[in-house]
Amino acid sequence: QVQLVESGGGLVQAGGSLRLSCAASGRTFSRYGVGWFRQAPGKEREFVAAISWGGGRTYYVDSVKGRFTISRDNTKNTVYLQMNSLKPEDTAVYYCAADHLGLGSSRRDEYDYWGQGTQVTVSS
Repeated sequence: QVQLVESGGGLVQAGGSLRLSCAASGRTFSRYGVGWFRQAPGKEREFVAAISWGGGRTYYVDSVKGRFTISRDNTKNTVYLQMNSLKPEDTAVYYCAADHLGLGSSRRDEYDYWGQGTQVTVSS
């Protein structure tokens, strides 16, 4: 069993930065791949970024490449999403999720555990 808690969301002006954290319970968290997804009002939840269990592989949706960076510290059971050059279209609730296969994935159905989300609002 893995429990995930996101933090670090907030209100920021366009061009600003935020760092989201996904803190996990569970001794085996280091074996899980982790993804970040987001959901804007009235829209489907979409993939943002993912990282494999050891951090060796990362994946991003095209719209955030070059602006967002996913990383992890397995000694702290935490995964981060550094978000720079934020745009109003990045406004959404951001969720982290863990997949027991450890690979990281862009597919929602490959994740076993989800956090409750953190709100990110980017003003223009």
